[in-house]
This record gives sequence, C-alpha cells and structure tokens, in this order.
Amino acid sequence: MNPAASATTTAPQALPFGVRVRSLLGRDVVYLAFVAILVFFAVILRDTDFLSFSNLSNIVRQTTPITVMAVGLTFTLSAGEIDLSIGSVVALSALTCAVFLRDVGLAAGIGMGLAVGLVVGVVNGLLTVKLRIPSFLVTLGTLGLVAGIARTVTDLQSVPVQNSTFKAWFGSGSVGPVSSLIIWTAAVVTVGHFALRNIRFGRHVLATGGDRAASAYVGIRTTRVRLAVLIISAMSASVAGLLYAGRLQGARYTLGEADLLTVIAAVVIGGTRLFGGRGSVIGALFGSLIMGTLNNGLILMGLDVSDQMIARGVIIILAVALSLREPKTV
Repeated sequence: MNPAASATTTAPQALPFGVRVRSLLGRDVVYLAFVAILVFFAVILRDTDFLSFSNLSNIVRQTTPITVMAVGLTFTLSAGEIDLSIGSVVALSALTCAVFLRDVGLAAGIGMGLAVGLVVGVVNGLLTVKLRIPSFLVTLGTLGLVAGIARTVTDLQSVPVQNSTFKAWFGSGSVGPVSSLIIWTAAVVTVGHFALRNIRFGRHVLATGGDRAASAYVGIRTTRVRLAVLIISAMSASVAGLLYAGRLQGARYTLGEADLLTVIAAVVIGGTRLFGGRGSVIGALFGSLIMGTLNNGLILMGLDVSDQMIARGVIIILAVALSLREPKTV
C-alpha cells in the first residue's frame, strides 16, 4: 500500500471555514444578539436615558423572575424534560405566600409559598418517571390544574403584601445602592452555573439528556435526575412568585401567566437544546436580558402593545433559529 495514499485517507479533514463560522455563531449567538440589540437601541434612543445606569438596572430588576425561572428550566431541558406549569406555579406560590404572610407571619408565608413549588414539582416528577407519561403532557395538565386552584384560592381577588421584611428581601429592598433583585439574579445564576458545570449532579443532568439509555447503563440514576430537575423547575417558579409578590407588593392570579414562552425563549436562545444534552445557565441569563432589553427599548420607542408583540416574535424566531441550527459536518 502506498504510505502517502494511506496518510491521505486517514488524516482528519479540516472543517470548511463556513462550517466553523456557523459553529461559532451557534455557540455565541446569545451574546452577539445581546450586544446587537443593545447597540441598536442605544443608537435609536440616543436622546433618551436608555443607557443610563438607572434604566439598565431597571432592566435587570424587571427580568429577575424570568431569569430565576430560566435557570431552573435550563436544568429541566438539559435533562431532556420540559415544564409547562411554571407560569401557574408563579401565581399560586405568590398568592399562597401573600395569604400566609397576612394571616400567620413571615416564616409561614415564605415556607408555604415555596411548598407549592415543591409539591407541584414532586407530582410532575413522579407522574413522569413512575407512570412514564411524557413531561410535556404531565405539565400541560398541571398547568391547568394549578391555574384553576390559583383562581379559586382567593376567589379572583388580589392579596396585598404589607410585611416590610418580606418586601425588603424579595424585591423592594436593597443592600446599599444594589437592589435585592439584582442580588437574587447574581446568586441564582452563580449557584445554577456552578451546579451544572462543576458538580456530579450537573454532569448527570447533561448525560441523561444526551443519552438516557447509555447514562443508565453506566450507573447514572436517570429517574432520580429527571425527578430532581422537575422539582428544581417548579421550585424556581415558586421563588419567582415570591419575587413578584415582593416587588409588586401584592399577589394576583394573573402573575406569571404570560411568562412561559418568554422563559423558554430565554433558555433556548441562551444555548440550551430543547431535546437535552446541552445547557448554559450564563446563556439563559443573557437570553433573559435580551427579552428584557427588547421590551424596555420598544416601550421607550413608543410602540404600542401589538407592535411590541410583533417585534418580540421576530427576534425570538431569528434567535432561536440560529441557536438551534446544528452545523453540518463533512
């Protein structure tokens, strides 16, 4: 055999330049999109205070509940599952917390608000892993169930939050010049990123989403992982509900009802695969900031609600299309 011919047939072929560029864009599209949107609004709204510290801080504060839910959903999607019930959990957690704050006290309010997420997460997880019902169908059912409970628990009435300590911790307070909501964002993203990238559980989540059968074969308890990620998702929605109640100083059954698609878009734009095996908490943060920046900029431009919906839809479709596109190999 000709050695030169053998070397030619066995040497790995370098990927074409176009494929490498598409691969790079696929990985970093969320950061490029964030910078592009920020620059676009900075130029269009140069006569406003769009780039002021107060406005940028306001964007982070307004997106904190979305970011918290996006971090939780990153784990769920990375494991190959999905949770459609998070918007309903937000409302029921906020209402439960507000009622117990009013009637019992601070500890009971926080505890019962978080207990809503724990219970819903356990129900979602057990139905998914024990009865082998797809999480899409399970959480679609609990979405309606929890939404109905939220509407009946206070007979469609809003519940004010008057506990000053709760409001200081969950949205209305600050540590020096830094809002408590910004602290919540930093803390949740830091913990989520560390857990997904640096501990065994995070590796098991990604492995389970990448190939469940192979993961089980090498000893990963995939049923426990799937149960855990659905609990994490529901618990993150409960935390978001408490943050809404603290920032708005009240709770209502409509809280979170429009957040589901925004959270999913933020997570997928951030680089998490819808079908599992890959996830990015930092990407989810930037995906959330993209949605918040877009909303803020469109409002400052004076667009009405319908125009804002159209613009957000176009951005979401473009960003998700880029982030989901897998580069071809040759």
